[in-house]
Amino acid sequence: MDSIDKLLAELKSEYEQPLKPQQQSKPSLSKLHIQPEIKSASSLIDNILADVKSDFEERDQVLELQKRQELEQERIRQEQLQAKQLETLNKYAQDWLDKLDPLSAEGIWFESFAEGYPSKLEAAIEYLQSC
Repeated sequence: MDSIDKLLAELKSEYEQPLKPQQQSKPSLSKLHIQPEIKSASSLIDNILADVKSDFEERDQVLELQKRQELEQERIRQEQLQAKQLETLNKYAQDWLDKLDPLSAEGIWFESFAEGYPSKLEAAIEYLQSC
């Protein structure tokens, strides 16, 4: 047992001895290696965040462009619809004018009504819209 006690004492003395100057500098060297790795990781994270930000900005621009295109298409569709309605109304007013007897009570009334308009067709359109 004496040899075991001797071995244990040797191990204990090795662990209890103060660190040598070389051993003490090793932790600072490891810190030096960690700091560039931290800076490198931070730079990598910053690059990833910048990429994500630019992706979101690009996506927002695409969505904004799509929205503007949709609004423009809707505006064009509305204009076409209004033009078609006006064309239909013009045809209806012209048919009404063609059938109107100028000597009837309505025809005589319409003649006086139409005096305030540039044309009889515009007067007829106004009159038919109000009916």
